[in-house]
Amino acid sequence: MAVQVVKPRIRGFICTNAHSAGCQANVQNQIKRIKENVLNNEAGLNALVVGASTGYGLASRIALTWGYGAKTLGLLYERPADERRTASAGYYNTVAFHQQAQQDGFIAESLNGDAFSDDVKQEAIAQLKANFGKIDILVYSIAAPRRTHPRTGEVHNSELKPIGEPYTGKTIDLSNEVVAPVTIEPATDKEISDTIAVMGGEDLEMWVDALADAELLAPEVTVVAYTYIGSALTWSIYRDGTIGKAKDDLKARVDALDERLSNQFGGNAYISVNKAVVTQASAAIPVVPLYISILYDIMNEKGINEAPIGQMQRLFSEHLGPGLTPRLDSDRYIRLDDRELRQDVTDAVTERWEKINTDNFHELSDYAGYRRRFRNLFGFEVDGVDYDEAVETELTF
Repeated sequence: MAVQVVKPRIRGFICTNAHSAGCQANVQNQIKRIKENVLNNEAGLNALVVGASTGYGLASRIALTWGYGAKTLGLLYERPADERRTASAGYYNTVAFHQQAQQDGFIAESLNGDAFSDDVKQEAIAQLKANFGKIDILVYSIAAPRRTHPRTGEVHNSELKPIGEPYTGKTIDLSNEVVAPVTIEPATDKEISDTIAVMGGEDLEMWVDALADAELLAPEVTVVAYTYIGSALTWSIYRDGTIGKAKDDLKARVDALDERLSNQFGGNAYISVNKAVVTQASAAIPVVPLYISILYDIMNEKGINEAPIGQMQRLFSEHLGPGLTPRLDSDRYIRLDDRELRQDVTDAVTERWEKINTDNFHELSDYAGYRRRFRNLFGFEVDGVDYDEAVETELTF
């Protein structure tokens, strides 16, 4: 195994390497949170988590494993290490997950490949049949920049753009760390349809079809996908933009799946609306890093901020755990973004948004915390990790 001292390589919103020990510490911290609040670790659930290596997908897998003792098959699309570079953060996260799951006696398997492809779906089905049986819960948590359509072979690229009119606003230039104006031209019809193809609900529908055809959906099966709505400050680029159209498609397909699962299995399909979180994908969206920096400063002051693991603990303990009936809004959403959208929070964010500029954004936001959380994603600047110490980089799960 390769052993080396790993320092971050960061360009703007892109981190090109990861720290194995830092990623392990991140995963251990999430596991510790669930272990302190075990829900029912003898529930006997089988879970399939599509998109299981980072963010809400990883947090879901941890909550299901240590909260309910679930057997999990996790799907990820991550880069292992080679002689030139470290593995991706999601790969190291999965290594850390498996190490602790094995130590604690939980059954967990992972499949590394393109979840959009038919081949990976069939590989997952084979593993489920061999080692799991019918699944009780399907978590769908993919945020991908592109998708090769398994039927047509066409490559679709998602675009984060407004629709109809250009968007002009302000954002943090992450390379120069200044508040700067930004103008984004509206999406073309093709860019809209491509984004729907990547981030909409068709692939989830294909997963449910494949699992149903393989007779792998248990009675009362639950399917849950994740989305984001956010405050009006982000709507031009998010909710009312290309990604919003994709999420509308996801919503329509999940509603149809709910009716189908109810009729065939006594099951349900839901969408959980989660709060804004720091991810490499969200860092690439103009406006969002500045919005999150302000939002987190305010939510931290009020003591109501949550990391993904806290959100997923709430999702399964209050809404989707065995025997629970989720609380839904009028659009049939589970709302975990309730604290982000509290009136006192949105008012405070809007007030600061109007005032913020390069001269004062360190005072009016938690940009330092945003930057630290961003680097934490890749295992850097994690408390308790010695970054002058050499670590193994070529790990396997």
